[in-house]
Amino acid sequence: MEVHDFIARFAGIYEHSPWVAERVAALAAGVDDAEQLAALMADCVDNASTEQQLALVRAHPDLAGRAQVAGDLTAESTVEQASAGLDRCTSEEFERFQSLNTAYWEKFGFPFVMAVRGSGRAEILDTFAARLQNDYDLEFETALIEIHKIARLRLDAMGANE
Repeated sequence: MEVHDFIARFAGIYEHSPWVAERVAALAAGVDDAEQLAALMADCVDNASTEQQLALVRAHPDLAGRAQVAGDLTAESTVEQASAGLDRCTSEEFERFQSLNTAYWEKFGFPFVMAVRGSGRAEILDTFAARLQNDYDLEFETALIEIHKIARLRLDAMGANE
């Protein structure tokens, strides 16, 4: 696959961060396996500067947040949040998400990130509350791990290098 085509196809794997696909494109020329491609992309992120990693984490939307209500999520995030029922929150659940989103941003300075596909609202809310107890370094590392899970799920959903 040509570098330009690769970038066009995989630019959205990492939320609003096409730089990942741009950096990996030349290395991934002969890769035809989703697992290998995911590893190359994850390695790129893991070896990026802390500032770039923080920008990547901050590129993610709040769960059941304003972007969802306004219809401003990426297509991938819309599908992922809907698969977890976040588009069907009760008013109490929605209020809890808003409260947790605010507390999380105040504590960490970035949004709570979780690969929510296959999870339910109650599980997500419990995980959200538990992770709010983490220290900054652990939570930053956890956010990156979750972002890699999201990327892998997105690669699998699109058939990766088919």
